Amino acid sequence: MNIVWLDLNSSYAHSSLALPALQAQIADNPDIRWQIVSATINENPGTTASGIYRLHPDIIAATCWLFNHEILLHILARVKALLPDCCITLGGPEFLGDNEEFLRTNRFVDCVFRGEGEESFARWINCWNDRRLWNEVKGLCFLDTATAAYHDNGLARVLDFDRLEAPENSPFFNWSKPFVQLETTRGCFNTCAFCVSGGEKPVRNLPIGMIRKRIDIIRQHGIRNIRVLDRTFNYNNRRAKELLDLFKEYPEIRFHLEIHPALLSDELKEELKKMPKGSLHLEAGIQSLHEEVLSACKRKGHLQDALEGLEYLCSLPNIETHADLIAGLPLYRLEEIFEDVRILAGYNAGEIQLESLKLLPGTEMRNRADELGICYSPFPPYEVLKTREISPYELQTARQLSRLLDGYYNTAIWKGISRKLITEQSDFLHRFLEHLIQIGVIDQPMSQERRGVILYEFCKENYPQYETPVTLAWIEAGMSLKKQPAYRIRTKHVGPPSKWNIVYGKYHEGLRLCLLPGNETDGTDYWFGFETETQQSRPIFKATS
Repeated sequence: MNIVWLDLNSSYAHSSLALPALQAQIADNPDIRWQIVSATINENPGTTASGIYRLHPDIIAATCWLFNHEILLHILARVKALLPDCCITLGGPEFLGDNEEFLRTNRFVDCVFRGEGEESFARWINCWNDRRLWNEVKGLCFLDTATAAYHDNGLARVLDFDRLEAPENSPFFNWSKPFVQLETTRGCFNTCAFCVSGGEKPVRNLPIGMIRKRIDIIRQHGIRNIRVLDRTFNYNNRRAKELLDLFKEYPEIRFHLEIHPALLSDELKEELKKMPKGSLHLEAGIQSLHEEVLSACKRKGHLQDALEGLEYLCSLPNIETHADLIAGLPLYRLEEIFEDVRILAGYNAGEIQLESLKLLPGTEMRNRADELGICYSPFPPYEVLKTREISPYELQTARQLSRLLDGYYNTAIWKGISRKLITEQSDFLHRFLEHLIQIGVIDQPMSQERRGVILYEFCKENYPQYETPVTLAWIEAGMSLKKQPAYRIRTKHVGPPSKWNIVYGKYHEGLRLCLLPGNETDGTDYWFGFETETQQSRPIFKATS
């Protein structure tokens, strides 16, 4: 039996766990020959289809999700035309809802799996060429070839999650990426109506000892970043503490976690404070800072607790915490989104990620879209187009605000000055966003230098008191001292003053000194020292006078 796995991702930076997770369960079957065809959604579908055709598979399997859905079907339709006898099977989050319409529309797909496929796929492999037995495979959905009747075998769940063979043991586990994913939990205690895991019970955990063994394997491969797949790592504070204690055993590895700030116990706060600097990257699911919005989404946890927890997390100097907002949630208005961004900037969130709501198959919110007054695209990625509270135009404004945040606040070079402007000037976000739209750059890729020039020119015109802070950010980022944001800096025949206050670094005569003199809004003189031998663009010395 020849199985071709079509590994179709949005970019080569990402890698799916699906293949090694499935293959590991049936790795000892000598009758199966596995082959992989890898591609991205930006490559020509015909080229990818040709690569599959050359292998003449009996079975083609792939994972279907939001951002590969369209291209995946283009590829598979071509392959089925070339190889009409091959069997095409799909799984993934796209099939958590009703799959009848999909199968009737895409007849070249023989069957799809709903739910957790490790056990079901292994069972289906034993009867893949005998459709009379397909009704016995949990989670499988297909059309009868004779009558075209739709068969739906429900939802597959792996109850003995800890008994599965680890995907790291599969020869197809991808060790070439700078990070790997480690699934420590299945299911979620929360009931978020927009999430495919909302209310997914029971919650199943791997024992700490088993997680340790898997991290050991990951460390042996030189991986230094692990994305822990656990919907809410701190839903159980005792287990969260055990995990943190485990992570301390691996100081060279950085762990990326999803955390619910409303559920932080005092004990867990103290444990987080003790974690080595840089060992944790936290994604705090906030979604909205308005109680009625969270209630409409059926998200557990009191808002005030979440705000206090998030403020605490963002205050920890040893941990980077990112916060998520979702535009398009029911009852969430555009002005409230702007307001929430300002609050999160005030907390000094590591990043502010503003996404548009997608109504995913199988979620309660998609099933209740009419009731909630949500209009959404029928095609992937199923983005919300309008709600009762936010218009299509306003949703586009929210999308553009997200672009602004990614270009400035979420960029290390410009975060400090962006945060200062957002928190101190209540109209900055609106005015700067309108400026970026008017000059036609909001949807354009821009270099860091171009972003800095635009911010400098805007502040010089509208917020002159921030001209010097933008210039300082420009200089310390190592940008050209010949460009406009640095036009005031003196680079020739500059010597040290009789007295200065050293901010960082150590002065010696071998440094090339530059002076940014004070102006009307900031009378402070700033001195920067640059290493001449190594020609570094960033200053290694800073002082004021």
